[in-house]
Amino acid sequence: MTIKTILAVDDTATNLDILEELLEQYDVIATISGVDALKIVEEEKKIDLILLDIMMPNMNGYEVCKKLKADERTKDIPIIFITAKADENSIEKAYDLGGTDYVTKPFRPKELLSRVKKELKYHEMMEELKILASTDPMTKLYNRRYFTQISEHTLDLMKREKKNLSVIMLDIDKFKNVNDTYGHKVGDDVIIALSNKLLEHQRKSDICCRYGGEEFVILLPNTSINGANVLAQKIREDIEALTINTSSNKDLKFTVSLGVSQVNLENEYNIELALKRADDALYEAKETGRNRVCCKMTI
Repeated sequence: MTIKTILAVDDTATNLDILEELLEQYDVIATISGVDALKIVEEEKKIDLILLDIMMPNMNGYEVCKKLKADERTKDIPIIFITAKADENSIEKAYDLGGTDYVTKPFRPKELLSRVKKELKYHEMMEELKILASTDPMTKLYNRRYFTQISEHTLDLMKREKKNLSVIMLDIDKFKNVNDTYGHKVGDDVIIALSNKLLEHQRKSDICCRYGGEEFVILLPNTSINGANVLAQKIREDIEALTINTSSNKDLKFTVSLGVSQVNLENEYNIELALKRADDALYEAKETGRNRVCCKMTI
C-alpha cells in the first residue's frame, strides 16, 4: 500500500512537531512558511493532503489556498485548515476559497486524525472515479473526451508562456487485416503494445490519447514541429521493431503511419486546425506507402 504524503504548514514549530508525531503513519512534509509550501507543492511529485494554518507571516493560509486552487495542477489537492480563528466569517472564507475541512486549535488529536483519514479516503475515491472518466479502459491512455478538455488548458498555458505546441496523430496500418486474419483478441494485443510504447516515450507534460479505434493523438507542449517530427520517427521505428505473438505461434509485425503539425499560437484559439493538419498529414502518409511520418506546417 502506497504511503500518503501530507504537507503540514504552520508557522509554529511546536505545532508541526505534534502533527508529525500524530501522523507518523504518513509521509509528512513540514514547513513554517506559506511561500515555501507553494514551492514544495511545485517540486513534489504528489501531495495527497495539505494541513494549512491561516495566520502566518508574509503569506497567510487563505492566500496559499487561493493560489493552489487557481492552478490546474494543484486545484484538486484537499486542504484542511487548522487554525485558532474560530469565528463564522473565517470558517466561511476558508470553505469559499476551496478548503475541504476546518479544525480549530487547540485540536483534539483523535478528531484530527479521523478527519485526515476521512479526507484521504474520499480524495482517493474521487481520484479513482476521475481516472475511470478520463481514461480508455483497455490502453490506460487518456480518452478523447479528456483530451478535448485538457487540450484547451494546455493551449492557454502555452500562449501565456509563449512556448510551442505540437500534435502527432497516428494510425495502425491495415488494422482491419489484423482483426480479420488473427481475430480481435490479437487486435487488442496490438493496440495495447502500441499504447505501452507511446507511454515509454511520454514526457511528464505530454498527453497521449486513444482518439478512437486504432487512432491515437499525442499533444506535445513546449515542442516545435521539428521536435515532434523527431519523436514521431522514433515511435515509428520502435513500433516497426515490435513483435506480437499470436495464438497460432506466428509472429505478427505491424506498422503505424503518423501525421505531425504545430499549433499557430498567434492566430489559432483551439487545436482543431492543428489536428486537421495532422490528420491530413496522416492521410498523406497512408497514401504514399504507410509506415512513415508526414508533416503539415501551419498556414
